[in-house]
Amino acid sequence: MSLRSYGGGDARIELARAALGQSCVRDGAAVIIIAAVYARVTVKYHERGVRYVHMEAGHAAQNICLQACALGCGTVVVGAFNDGAVKKAAGMAADEEPLSMLPVGRM
Repeated sequence: MSLRSYGGGDARIELARAALGQSCVRDGAAVIIIAAVYARVTVKYHERGVRYVHMEAGHAAQNICLQACALGCGTVVVGAFNDGAVKKAAGMAADEEPLSMLPVGRM
């Protein structure tokens, strides 16, 4: 698991459009996208690997929420979005699947 910066510019407006116009995505200071490459996990764990990906994504999102709170910031887990539009806005690879977005900013 690692953090990577995608693209070279501000994609929040495109990400907000992909997230059905949610203003928290547009207005956040940063948007963290949790994504998976299922093939990396299913090669070892087969179909059960999909479950493991989802469990780990939830753990990562929870830790982001806890850290945001500790820093006096606000965040929310966004799951309502168009996958293809998020991938395009973030410049994600074809095998990367967005699972959730967490806009982070001031409360």
